[in-house]
Amino acid sequence: MNWRVNLAVLWFGNFLVMGSATMITPFLVLYIQELGITDPEEAGLWSGIIFAAHFITLFFFQPLWGKVADRYGRKMMMLRAGFGMALVISMMGLVTAPWQLLALRLLNGAVAGYTPAANAVLATSTPKERLGFAMGMLQSGSIAGTVTGPLIGGLLAEWVGLKQVFLITGAVTFFAALMAALWVKEAPRAEDASARAHQHISVMQGLRVLCGVRGVPTLFVVSMGAQFALTGALPFIPLFVQQLTSDAGMLTLQVGLVSSLAGLTNFICSPLLGKWGDRIGALRILLLAVTGTSVIVALHALVTDYWQLLTLRALLGVCLGGLIPTVRTLLKERTPGGMETRAYSFDASAVSLGSVAGPIISGFLLGVAGIQGIFMLSACVLLLNVFLVWRMQLSVSAQASVTVKRR
Repeated sequence: MNWRVNLAVLWFGNFLVMGSATMITPFLVLYIQELGITDPEEAGLWSGIIFAAHFITLFFFQPLWGKVADRYGRKMMMLRAGFGMALVISMMGLVTAPWQLLALRLLNGAVAGYTPAANAVLATSTPKERLGFAMGMLQSGSIAGTVTGPLIGGLLAEWVGLKQVFLITGAVTFFAALMAALWVKEAPRAEDASARAHQHISVMQGLRVLCGVRGVPTLFVVSMGAQFALTGALPFIPLFVQQLTSDAGMLTLQVGLVSSLAGLTNFICSPLLGKWGDRIGALRILLLAVTGTSVIVALHALVTDYWQLLTLRALLGVCLGGLIPTVRTLLKERTPGGMETRAYSFDASAVSLGSVAGPIISGFLLGVAGIQGIFMLSACVLLLNVFLVWRMQLSVSAQASVTVKRR
């Protein structure tokens, strides 16, 4: 089994799946208007509910699919998610009413799970000394898809219409799953007694086992907190750019640059920081990354010019390149054998919770403290992450010191 082949196929698969997801989500409100909801406020309300629906069912179903994957096969769950999402997304292009789109978004969240399963397949087939690099590369595929998806989706919407974009997106997701079916090789699952026991326990028992492993709960909280902080301010970035620029004719371009720049630097830096983590330790990279992210987000509140915001978004992408993949590397290192996919699934649930809570809480805060207040709230959440990772680092250092003394 060649882990490099797995990495190449899964990188491209992540690129296609994430690109497909972001091809359609920015245009949900326009699609809802095509379905007959012409009032802007009502269309916006429908859009928010339909967008969040995916993450709500994702939060509940991911741990269940993780349990099934650890017991019956991670590749099988990746294919289930890929082919299932392809069918559901294609059906979204056939709806005639918003409630039908809502139902399909709920179903899409229930069948999703390509990325957590891909993480588990790669993590269990990659040599330990190359794990950080591999997870960083896989993350760069997700980011590349996230950055290019809206651009491609916008062009396709202009050329063929929004309904057809859903059908194209479904076909692209199907192709990603087909590639995995043909070329990805799964490492044999652990067959020791402990691993077999873990594979048969319930979802909640699995969560209790994982939360009993030192450092794993911290990693879940870090994922949720980072997602909360990052998505909380994201819907209001266009408003912030509007406050900073006087050239209304260039507003769309400037918003696009700000939105894509963090993704571009994240794409570049994820593999590099992952490789660095293989040398000096993933936990050190995580501490540096989460500290840098908290400082940069706080500095957003002090921005008075567009170029300052552009610079900070670029630096934010650098720090995120060392945050997200490193969490996944550490999860693999600390998770008991036979529970890898469940660990990534619970992590995905934590990310989903942050994705829902961040925009909702920030939306309420916007009217009270403005977007600067949202940035400060996000920075405070990230500072909590810094404290938790710092405690985790101290614990590891103390444990290493005790081990050395015993020798």
